Amino acid sequence: MRAMVINRIVSFEEDRQPLEPVDLPDPAPGEGEILIKVSACGVCHTELDEIEGRTPPPRLPVVPGHQVVGRVAENGPGAGRFKVGDRVGVAWIFSACRENCKFCQSGNENLCPDFKATGRDVNGGYAQLMTVPEDFAYPIPGALSDAEAAPLLCAGAIGWRSLRLTGIGNGERLGLTGFGASGHLVLKLVRRIYPEMDVFIFARSQCEREFARELGAVWAGDTAAAPPAKLDAIIDTTPVWKPVVEALKDLEPGGRLVINAIRKEDVDKDYLQMIDYTTHLWMEKEIKSVANVARRDVSEMLELAAETGFRPEVEVFPLDQANQVLFELKTGKIRGAKVLAMPD
Repeated sequence: MRAMVINRIVSFEEDRQPLEPVDLPDPAPGEGEILIKVSACGVCHTELDEIEGRTPPPRLPVVPGHQVVGRVAENGPGAGRFKVGDRVGVAWIFSACRENCKFCQSGNENLCPDFKATGRDVNGGYAQLMTVPEDFAYPIPGALSDAEAAPLLCAGAIGWRSLRLTGIGNGERLGLTGFGASGHLVLKLVRRIYPEMDVFIFARSQCEREFARELGAVWAGDTAAAPPAKLDAIIDTTPVWKPVVEALKDLEPGGRLVINAIRKEDVDKDYLQMIDYTTHLWMEKEIKSVANVARRDVSEMLELAAETGFRPEVEVFPLDQANQVLFELKTGKIRGAKVLAMPD
């Protein structure tokens, strides 16, 4: 099969072609697993974190990619949840212990100590074929195309989990700092399920701010700009620290900042020294991080998209352009979500 692999940890400043195109042996499904013929795989900032070493794969080489859509090509021994030809998706959560810890028992497999990540701990979807435990594959609703479904499996699911963790609803004010794949999906979802919630966008790029207004944001400004009102909750979808500090000052008393990021870069970590207790933390403000996604988040996100009719904005590229697409993500050339299409 054709695939793109991470062979070494390296920064994009050193190497703009960190993924290597290779031919690998076709994988075979093990006990309880399915083999998937991949058609599309979303591109996520977490791939940059893997390549640059912020969340390094435990072994190299590895095939990245964790927003995978394809069709079941074969059932392994003991697998029978899906039929051959069924369309399925795979998310960042590849597996967990399922029942032996309190987190899996409560439906929070994302916190399981045995959590394994697709495309980091095991081979992922930047390839023509991949295997996954059938319990961690999701039926894709017929209303969604392959390219539309792919970003929902991570950017959408983590955005939905983040929105739930804010604890707010209709009539309250939500901020989104950073407006890439996850941010634009949260805004689209909010417009469908909370029509009376006002959404405020903080983004460095004028293009991103204009895009946010097109999608229904009531206000859009620079990362450090002051919104016209204090906000009940803010979701940070960025890889850096400045938006965290700036967001805290914009919260209402008792407001919550939800940080939706697997890792943060060190490039502006010194910005944390600007935190002032009275301005940023006092009055019972809260900070909560989001760790991965649970199966519930993925299933609910797919169902919400099918039921409400909202769709991600996507740009589709061939697999062999994966390095170029990741560089665009690294340099902030973002409008919606980016998806790779697999060769036949």
